[in-house]
Amino acid sequence: MDERGISYEEACQVILKECEKSLSSVSREMIEELVNRILRARKVFFIGVGRVMLSMEAMAKRLAHCGIDTVCVGQITEPAITTEDLLIAASGSGESVITVGIARKAKSLGVQVVMIGSNAESTLASLADLIVRIPVRTKLKKTDEIQSEQPMTSLFEQTLLLLGDAVAKIIIEKQHLDMENLWKYHANLE
Repeated sequence: MDERGISYEEACQVILKECEKSLSSVSREMIEELVNRILRARKVFFIGVGRVMLSMEAMAKRLAHCGIDTVCVGQITEPAITTEDLLIAASGSGESVITVGIARKAKSLGVQVVMIGSNAESTLASLADLIVRIPVRTKLKKTDEIQSEQPMTSLFEQTLLLLGDAVAKIIIEKQHLDMENLWKYHANLE
């Protein structure tokens, strides 16, 4: 083995190729349905744990820049969720205890739940009205998952982040939003 290991350029190529493969494996029909559900919702709530929640927070922020009323579950100003709202719950395995618990509570309140994850046979999937599958490696190591050279579930979190930006771009085009006008939604206390 070369003492220098992998170069920055080589690492970037691995990551970019894996993200391209995972993004291209997501169903276009499911993305279209996700966009439609987001646009119909009064508010869109987001839940995940760990690095997944970081990607969900980024998605919520970007959709807020598109004029969508978004809420990250657990934030101090979180309002009550209603049947007019949508919960987007992300978990690669679909078995994250907190995410599953929140989705179960939302379903008990009559709220529609969208799962973004890899495991379509999971507990979270059984609660979801729509599953957007990112079929990448999870801790379950299922045979149909896209393998990754990256640590743990990095590819899922990266794909989730990029998927959020792709959804925002689709909404911008579908709603004929002027990208220059989106700055009015950007934080200005920075």
